[in-house]
Amino acid sequence: MTDTTAAANDQAQLDGNVLFYSKPEPLSAEMHGALGVNPVDKPYAFVGSSHVVPMTVTEFAPAALSYPVVFLGDNKLPVAVMGLRQGENLYITPSGDFRPEAYIPAYVRRYPFVFANDQQQQRMILCIDRGAPFITEGGQAPLFVDGKPSDYVNQAMEFCNNFEQERVRTESFVKLLTDLDLFDVREAVFTPRDENGNAGAPQKLADYFAVSEEKLKALPAEKLAELRDNGALGQIYAHLISLLGWDRLIALAFDRARTTGEVAGNA
Repeated sequence: MTDTTAAANDQAQLDGNVLFYSKPEPLSAEMHGALGVNPVDKPYAFVGSSHVVPMTVTEFAPAALSYPVVFLGDNKLPVAVMGLRQGENLYITPSGDFRPEAYIPAYVRRYPFVFANDQQQQRMILCIDRGAPFITEGGQAPLFVDGKPSDYVNQAMEFCNNFEQERVRTESFVKLLTDLDLFDVREAVFTPRDENGNAGAPQKLADYFAVSEEKLKALPAEKLAELRDNGALGQIYAHLISLLGWDRLIALAFDRARTTGEVAGNA
């Protein structure tokens, strides 16, 4: 069940810290009836401080053209890697937008809205990040009209509903790969070279989980056919192809280093 009109004293909370959301609040006409959204010059500036962004499994193919898609942590959370060090996103331009060739993840596009789980009443409640700079009193696109959610909010509700379905599908996908023992630990390594082309000492950029091609090939034919038929195999190959994107990230880091004077390869 979902709801957009939680009372001001509703105790629904987001579980843990949610990336990008500094002050999430259950959306209600009582608390937010006078608020609206204004256009901003830097719409994606809030993404610039994160070098990874969570992904859903159906995004693997389009994201693979832009980023390495890897799995992180004990829960094997799939993320798009957008930078080589914490706090730096190489795909956000100085004007606060994504590079024009880059895929924009749904996790970013749903902002400033997000669902919270109200465990007491067994429902999902739509929340808004009150800390978003483009949410202001009397904003151009109102959140409520005559005390009811505006078209803008209703569209956001539908998007968040779809995102939640994809999130659940992604959890099932990760569980499937885990149950099949397909994950291996990988390292992203960069080998710097001097002006004469001589290789220096390799530098480790990141540890992450990825699907093992050897384990995948070792699966029984009937299990491979099952992965093919349920669509998982295509997503696995999209993930594997995306890993070629580490070289693109390194090139972007060098390009930024040249323009900012930073030391390239200092991940």
